[in-house]
Amino acid sequence: MIKNVNGADIEMTAEEIAAFEAGQASLNNPPPVGSVSARQFKLQLFAVGVLDTVDAWVAQQPRDVQIAYEYSGTFVKGSPMMAAGFAAMGFTPQQIDGFFAAAALL
Repeated sequence: MIKNVNGADIEMTAEEIAAFEAGQASLNNPPPVGSVSARQFKLQLFAVGVLDTVDAWVAQQPRDVQIAYEYSGTFVKGSPMMAAGFAAMGFTPQQIDGFFAAAALL
């Protein structure tokens, strides 16, 4: 591969080529989604068919969980409350990642 330095074409070293290719590969693998808006979260619950189940589960939780679910503007994937809810619904870590990735597109 050739790089242009100050107008001169120079052959890239193996290390430079490897670094370039690693950078290109990372463009195709976006970082995991860590949070979504409440609208995105609840629309994704609806899309996967668990909104009513989650609403019923939340209604059985302590008041602080109910308040957080009802009034949060953002749902953070790594929060303990989120982990408890997804565990109760039987989601795997991969399913949680997929859920947040899909929700982020809404």
